[in-house]
Amino acid sequence: MECCINRLKRNRAVATRYDKLAVRFEAVLVIASINEWLPRL
Repeated sequence: MECCINRLKRNRAVATRYDKLAVRFEAVLVIASINEWLPRL
């Protein structure tokens, strides 16, 4: 689980939490996790 969180923190918006609203932060988390899940082309 810790490795997964570290991979998500590679995304700067997740690591610094620029978004003040929880809904936007959750959307950034979803986008970052989809980005990690999809294979690199």
